[in-house]
Amino acid sequence: MPTYHYRCKNCGYDFTQYQSFDDAPITKCPKCGEETVRKVFSAVPITFKGSGFYRTDSGKH
Repeated sequence: MPTYHYRCKNCGYDFTQYQSFDDAPITKCPKCGEETVRKVFSAVPITFKGSGFYRTDSGKH
């Protein structure tokens, strides 16, 4: 099940929640009760390995 990161715009409370893809996004803050919660998006950490990438294509830099 995916994990989503949320942040309340009202009080700044950060929390994560396991949710199914079918579940509606959380909008109500569990701390202050306001309807100002939004999903926080971040980059997914990836590592390129093997030939075909810049670091491994060329010799010494």
